[in-house]
Amino acid sequence: MDGVGNLMIELSKRLRLVADYIADGAALADIGSDHALLPVYLLQSGKISKAIAGEVNPGPFKAAQKAALAAGLTDRLSVRRGDGLAVLEPGEADTITIAGMGGALMSSILEAGRANGKLEGVSRLVLQPNIGEDAVRVWLLEHNWYLTDEAVLEEDGKIYEVLHAVRDAEAAPKNEALYDGAFLPLPFEPELKKVILIRMGPHLLRQPTAVLIAKWQSEIIKLERIWSQMAESSVQESMAKREQFRKEIDLLKEVLACLPTDKASFR
Repeated sequence: MDGVGNLMIELSKRLRLVADYIADGAALADIGSDHALLPVYLLQSGKISKAIAGEVNPGPFKAAQKAALAAGLTDRLSVRRGDGLAVLEPGEADTITIAGMGGALMSSILEAGRANGKLEGVSRLVLQPNIGEDAVRVWLLEHNWYLTDEAVLEEDGKIYEVLHAVRDAEAAPKNEALYDGAFLPLPFEPELKKVILIRMGPHLLRQPTAVLIAKWQSEIIKLERIWSQMAESSVQESMAKREQFRKEIDLLKEVLACLPTDKASFR
């Protein structure tokens, strides 16, 4: 339902999971806020005291303004139109949420914000990429953010991952331990295991769930379909790509085969 007056916003499971990672009293900036459902919910619930909703597209921007007005939150929710972190001034927020876009775009937004000083004072990131989660993990690694937790869920037939990262003076050694794939019972070199953890999630692979298994089984089916279609081409480049797909498929199958499948082991 809409957040009108005292009516509480109802979040999807996906956004509720994002909300669960927000610390009490956070100064939030929700980037790509769409209709500002997340900041309105967090303000209404009393979990945070102020928020910024950033949106670049005119339709959702106007919808976010209306939501803030209807909920009586215009004094605590600043709705701003702009691209990515351009809506922020350094030090305005300690927590940034970005949800519902591709990981490559999300990483580029974070990088542009970092280059422009917009991440100054930000200590926590809660990120929900729709695809390309590995691009986000790479960005976090390269810029010394520590990935403290990950979660995966299914909603309306789609599977989503939520990543929670913090700025940490000990990020480098913590990340080294996090991306140590020694726990995977596979005869692979450490560097390949790290690649696997970046792609599939270091926390998620340590505590695999039925949803995670389903996600990668679906990915394998998609890759095998593409691999089969490539067989119709005799072009050398296509044949080389087909071989790459085969290696990727076999690798994913090996990883899934080494994970516990007993439902009792699923959290």
